Parts: sequence; C-alpha cells; structure tokens
Amino acid sequence: MANIVTLGEIMLRLSPDGFLRFSQADSFRVIFGGGEANVAVSCANYGHKAVFITKLPAHEIGQAAVDNLRRFGVDTSHIARGGNRIGIYYCETGASMRPSNVIYDRAGSSIAEATPDDFDFDSIMENADWFHWSGITPAISDKAAELTRLACEAARRHGVTISVDLNFRKKLWTSQKAQSVMRPLMKYVDVCIGNEEDAELCLGFKPDADILGGKTDADGYKAIFKAMAEEFGFKYVASTLRESYSASHNGWKAMIYDGDNFYQSRRYDINPIVDRVGGGDAFSGGLIHGLVSGMSMADALEFAVAASALKQTIHGDFNIVTAAEVQRLVGGDSSGRVSR
Repeated sequence: MANIVTLGEIMLRLSPDGFLRFSQADSFRVIFGGGEANVAVSCANYGHKAVFITKLPAHEIGQAAVDNLRRFGVDTSHIARGGNRIGIYYCETGASMRPSNVIYDRAGSSIAEATPDDFDFDSIMENADWFHWSGITPAISDKAAELTRLACEAARRHGVTISVDLNFRKKLWTSQKAQSVMRPLMKYVDVCIGNEEDAELCLGFKPDADILGGKTDADGYKAIFKAMAEEFGFKYVASTLRESYSASHNGWKAMIYDGDNFYQSRRYDINPIVDRVGGGDAFSGGLIHGLVSGMSMADALEFAVAASALKQTIHGDFNIVTAAEVQRLVGGDSSGRVSR
C-alpha cells in the first residue's frame, strides 16, 4: 500500500436529473467532486492510503464534502477549514450531438483564497510515496498556483514521485497564462498526463493528429511525447486518446512513453456514456496505482484505460470501482453480464 497525496479543490456539483437542460430543471442533484479529489477516491478504492489536501469552509456544506471523501476511505486530516465558500459547478449532461455543458461558480472559494500558513507541506510529504496535482488547481487563483509550487517543492525535498494531469480549462484561464504558470512547474514533475489539447494549451506542444476528425493514430503523438520528455525530463508521458462520435458514444484508448519505448493500449467503445465527468481523473488514478504497485508500463496503462472506461459508465465524479473489477475488464470480460 502506497501513501498517495493529492492537492486541489473539491466542489459541489449541481446537475439536472437525467438529460434535462438547465432551463427545464426544477431541482438539482447534489454531487461532490473535483479533479484531484477524484484521483484520491480512486487510489483509496485500490487499497492505498489516499490523502487529499484542500481548504473548505467551516460550515455544514464544507463538512458534507469532507464526509463524502471519508465515505470512500480518503484521509481528510490535512484539510484546512475556513474561508467563505465551497466552489460550485453546474453540469448539464449532453446526449447524441448535444454536448455536455459546465458552468463554474467557484471564484473566491476557500481553496482559491488559501495561504501557505494553512498547510504544513513538509509534514504532509514526509511519509508520502506519490504526489499528484492537476492544471486546474493553479488555474483557480494566483494563490492556489503558489500553493501548488510550494507543495511540489516539499514533495521534491522528500523524494516523492510527482505526477501532473495538465487539465487545461478554458473557462478558468487563457493559454498564455497557463503556459506562464505551468511550464515552470514542470521541472518538478516525473509523470506527465494530458490529452492533445492540454499539451498544446498548457505547454505549447501540438500533436500531428486530426483530433476533431477522430483520427487519433499514435504516430501523431510520438514526436511531441519525445520533445516534452527531452525538455522537461519526464520519466513517463501519457495521454488519453478520445474519439468523440457524439456526447453518448466515444472510442477510448491511451498511450505512454518512457523515454525509450511507446505503448498504445487496447481501445474501448463506450456506448452509451453515462457520465464522462471524471474520466480523465480515473485514468490518472489507475495509472498511479499501476506504477506505484510495480506493474510494467504497459500493464499500468491497460489498467488505467480500463478503469477510466468503467468510470464513464458511472454517475458522478468518483470512480467507485475496485481493482478486481478493473482487472476483470483488462482480462477481456466486457460482456456486462450480471455477476451472480
């Protein structure tokens, strides 16, 4: 069992039932989630000690978020309490040719206003094996970007493996701002995860691939994977490859590079998608589990892709599957037959 630390924001997600549009809804379903919190839940489900770092208001909604994490075995002992609000996002689930839509209401949230005094990063990282963050966290605010840098520095001091999911969010910042913040942080990173858009908008690397046309041949990624690894010294570079036929039907695979070899995973046809939110986080959690558990690069990637394919069949942000369930899918059992 590894000690895995993640840093980020857990938010209150409000979604209309089923495929209703915002304008049709007279009630919203309450779900908690957020990039690094989703990764922590995945790692806890796989049997690791998963520590989530954030700041939440000291009222009942903040406590509900903490309790939701505890429900899935996440260590919440380093969550700071205070500030005025929990971040909110509204998510309308798309179908067929109508895409899903997200509206953020997270400005001035507790973690966005948090300061270094809220966390003892050296104490947190002292016994950690792995630290994970995403590009969403420094995009929240300049203060959150500074927290990210300080956490990375502490992790590096204690010899902790560091991974990032680039996770560009155009509703939070521009590509120019993202590159000015993200590129300097890459010197701390061992494992870089991100799709083609993330690599281009966060780091300035563009793959030779027609993504919108559904052409995700791995050869289009090899050059940028090599360039990214050479420039920043990444031990691994990984990317999910999504073929988006509609909001309800995607092809899903991934590839990874270790500085010498490329490996492309099996492809999954996900149809219908139940909820794609958190699919990338499920991939990150699965890859971390595979690598920290001593799997080969290829086996870790296959585990991550299968885990993230399963996530997209589950409502909510969290990937509530066990390692055994993922391994069954890796082993070829994708029939969906009732387990009795």
